[in-house]
Amino acid sequence: MKYQAPLRDMRFVLHELFDVSGHCQQLGNGLDRETIDGVLEEAARFTAEVVAPLNRNSDEQGCHLQDGEVTTPDGFRQAYQLFVEQGWASMTGPVDFGGQGFPQMVSASFHEMLMSASLAFRVYSGLTEGTVVALDRHGSAELKQRYLAQLVSGEWAGTMCLTEPQAGTDLALLRTRAQPQADGSYRLSGSKIFISGGEQDLTDNIIHLVLARLPDAPPGVKGISLFLVPKRLVNADGSLGERNAVSCGALEHKMGIKGASTCVMNFDAASGWLVGQANHGLACMFTMMNDARFQVGLQGLGIAEAAFQGGLAYARERLQSRAISGPVAPDKPADPIIVHPDVRRMLLTQKTLSEGCRMLAAYAARQLDLEHSASTAPQRDAATRRAALLIPLVKAFFTDCGQEVASLGVQLYGGHGYIREWGMEQLMRDSRITQLYEGTNGIQALDLIRRKLLGDDGAELDALIDELATQVAQATSHAALAERVGQRLQEWRLLADSVLQACHRDPQEIGAVSVDFLAYSAYVLLAALWLQAAERASQALAAGSGEPAFYRAKLQSADFYLRRVLPRANAHREALLAGADCLMAMPEADFAF
Repeated sequence: MKYQAPLRDMRFVLHELFDVSGHCQQLGNGLDRETIDGVLEEAARFTAEVVAPLNRNSDEQGCHLQDGEVTTPDGFRQAYQLFVEQGWASMTGPVDFGGQGFPQMVSASFHEMLMSASLAFRVYSGLTEGTVVALDRHGSAELKQRYLAQLVSGEWAGTMCLTEPQAGTDLALLRTRAQPQADGSYRLSGSKIFISGGEQDLTDNIIHLVLARLPDAPPGVKGISLFLVPKRLVNADGSLGERNAVSCGALEHKMGIKGASTCVMNFDAASGWLVGQANHGLACMFTMMNDARFQVGLQGLGIAEAAFQGGLAYARERLQSRAISGPVAPDKPADPIIVHPDVRRMLLTQKTLSEGCRMLAAYAARQLDLEHSASTAPQRDAATRRAALLIPLVKAFFTDCGQEVASLGVQLYGGHGYIREWGMEQLMRDSRITQLYEGTNGIQALDLIRRKLLGDDGAELDALIDELATQVAQATSHAALAERVGQRLQEWRLLADSVLQACHRDPQEIGAVSVDFLAYSAYVLLAALWLQAAERASQALAAGSGEPAFYRAKLQSADFYLRRVLPRANAHREALLAGADCLMAMPEADFAF
C-alpha cells in the first residue's frame, strides 16, 4: 500500500470551510495561505517518501529490548533525525524555546499525515509534544530553562507515565511514591506500565512526566502530584550527566503498532522534580491528556484515510464479475469491483466518515488554538468550554471510525485483506489501540455525560446546537438537506434534555446512555458539517470553479452521508431511551448461564 496525503481535501477544509488564513491573522502568527500550503506540500512529501516506507517493516520487525536498551525498527532512527533536522519536531513548540508556534489548525493536518503514513513512528513524537505543553504551562522557570528547548527541538523525547498494573482508569489507586530530598528534588519509586516510548534509541534523553504520591498526600486523586524524571540527569550547563535510576523492565507484546516501544518502566529511587503544585498533579496531567486525546483522535482519522486510499486503489484494479446492469469493461475478462453497489457502499462510507472527521478535527483544532491564544479572556473561556465538549467526541468517534473504516478495507479486499501481504490487516490491528489508550472510548463517553453535559446542565451543548442551527438557516442552496439537518439538531437538543432528566433520576443512566449519546451526537454533528461542505461546493460550482469534479463529489458525498450514514443515529437514540434497567436487572451470577 502507498500513501499520498489528501492535500486537496485538506485545503478545502482549511481554506474554504474554516478560513484558516483569517484564523491565523486573528492569532497574530503571520501565516498566510501561500505559506500554509507550502508547509503542507512539504509535509506530504516527507510523509510519503520518508515515513510511509517504514510502516510495513516496523510491523514485522518490531522493537527489541536487550540489557535495558530498546532498539527501534530499521530506518526509524534515520527518519527521526530528518524529522528533527527539517523542523517538523518543533512545529508546534513555543517560540520562546525555539519552536515555530504553528497553530493546531495547521499542524493537525501534518499530524494526520504522520498517522496515516506510520502510526508507530508518530507515537514517539506525539507524546513529546504533549510533554512540552504540560511543562510549558505548569513547570517552574528553572525546569523550563533546563528541559524545554531540547524537547521542543526533538533532541529529547517525552513520555506520560500514569498507568500502573492496579491503576488504569482509576488513578486513585496508584502507588508510586515520591520522597522529598533536602535539595528540593524527590526520589521516585514504583512501576508504570503501557508507557509509549518509555525507552528507545531515537534520542539521547527521555523526559518522563510521572504521577506519584508524596508521603503526606491525602488519599484518592486529590493526593496525586506530577514529577519530571529524566532518563539521564542534566547538568547545570545543560550537558547530559549520569543515568538516572529509571529502567525499562519489559516490552509489551502487542497486536499492533509494533514499531512503537510500549514499556514497563521501573523507578528505583529515581531523581525527579515537582511540576506544578503538590497534590495538583492530575490537573497538570490533564493539560497533556487533552492534547493527547485530540492527537489520538487524529490517529483514528489517519488510519481511516490510509484504509480508504488502499480500498479505493484495490476496487479500481480488482476485476471480479460483471456489473449488474451489464459489462462496464467489455474488453476485460471482468469489471473492476468498484462498479458493484455494495463496494460503492463501503467506499462511500469510508470516504464520508474520513472526510467528515477531517472537518470536525479542523473545527476542534480552532477551539484549541483560541483557548490559549485568543486576544480576550471571554474568547479564551468560550473556546475552552467548546474544546472540552468536543475532545471526547473527537477521541472516541474518530477512533471508532478508524476501526470501522479499516475493517471495511479488509472487506473490500476480500480474502486478500485478511493476509499480511496487502497491508490492510495491519491498519486494522494498529487502529485497535486507539480506542483504548488515553482513556477508553467508554471513559470518553462517561466524560461527555458526567463532566460536560451534567457539568453545566447542557448549556455548552445548547450553545453548539444554536451555532449549528444558525449555519443551517443560512444554507440556502440545499433546502431539503438543510431541513433534514435542522430537524436532527432539534432532536439532539430534546434528546439531551431527556438524558439530563434520566441521569438526575437515576445515576445508573449516566453509564447506560453514555456511549449511545456520544455516537448520536457525533453523527449529527458531522451531518451539520457535511451540509456546510455541500453549501460551499454549490457556491464554488455556481462561481464557475475550475474543479467541478471535486465539488460535485462533495455534493454527492454529503447526500450519501445524510441518506445512508446519518440514519445510524436513530438506532443510538432508541437504545439510549430504552433505559438502564435492562442492563442492571440480571444478577451477576446469571451471566454464566
